[in-house]
Amino acid sequence: MLFYFGKKDIGIDLGTANTLVYVKGKGIVLNQPSVIAVDMHAKRILAVGEEAKKMIGKAPKHIRVIRPLEDGVISNFDMTIEMLREFLSKVLDTVSRFAKIRVVIGVPSGVTEVEKRAVEEVVRQMGAKEVYILDEPLAAAIGCGLPIDGPVGSMVADIGGGTSDIAIIALEGIVTSTSIRHAGDKLNESIISYMRKNYELIIGERMAEELKINLGCAYLDPTETEFNSRIYSASGRDIVTGLPRTYDLTPNEIYDAMKESIDVIVDGVKATLEDAPPAIAADIVKSGIVLTGGGALIFGLDRLIEEETGIKSFAAENALEAVAEGTGTSLSNIDKLERYASNMKS
Repeated sequence: MLFYFGKKDIGIDLGTANTLVYVKGKGIVLNQPSVIAVDMHAKRILAVGEEAKKMIGKAPKHIRVIRPLEDGVISNFDMTIEMLREFLSKVLDTVSRFAKIRVVIGVPSGVTEVEKRAVEEVVRQMGAKEVYILDEPLAAAIGCGLPIDGPVGSMVADIGGGTSDIAIIALEGIVTSTSIRHAGDKLNESIISYMRKNYELIIGERMAEELKINLGCAYLDPTETEFNSRIYSASGRDIVTGLPRTYDLTPNEIYDAMKESIDVIVDGVKATLEDAPPAIAADIVKSGIVLTGGGALIFGLDRLIEEETGIKSFAAENALEAVAEGTGTSLSNIDKLERYASNMKS
């Protein structure tokens, strides 16, 4: 199957947790979990995205449910191609030949050149003739509308599924950055470990994610009575009896579960600030730290970072879409885009 992009430039946020596709002139046209399900007997794809994610932990042995990206990089090249092909077939016209297209892809700032080439190769196999790679924090800054072209520094912490990418940006490039393979997935793992240790309950990845979304908390504030009174039921298998069991949990317990992992992210923010030139640090004190990615929405994370660094911190209004919107928006000025991509290689 071949895809006709015409003159539509596209941006892709190829994330560990979710893949977003931005089409110039239309905005974000797809936002789906980065998951693919394959029937190994019939050698065919059963589902991608949300439908495939529903199968995690529930599929029989002949069905493999695969997350082809781990820790922000491609771990299964073939499945990444198939997943992208299925996603793009949902949003683009099909014809008998490829047309010349331009694609911008957001990648974690800590990936190696080999990993970048692997990402680029995936998209070229989809038919793209021009491919630009942008660091995710740079793309996020563009997507948030931050001033990255001038001498005034901006700081972004993009907390995704596989990585937390923190960067200070000025003069069209990254001045200093920290990439931690410690983000949303690690928070889920922390919750799974906590439930096993404290409740002798084995829960799945989806259950852990639900707890994170509904009760996830990075800062305990006794005055937040509405949030603190939340209760969410965690269901799983009892380690001792092997039978299903359910417990009602509160934000305090999920705070305890995630605290160590949250501290690693906060330490990454501090490390980036410590590496910043004094003149740039002065800019950040004035402009603050912008949080993007799904992790930016964890209750109290902005307040915790602000308390730990003394610098105003806040989640972007488009936190979940910032990287995808940045990759797409960057295509409006090819000259600048070429400089951004060139600065990444320097």
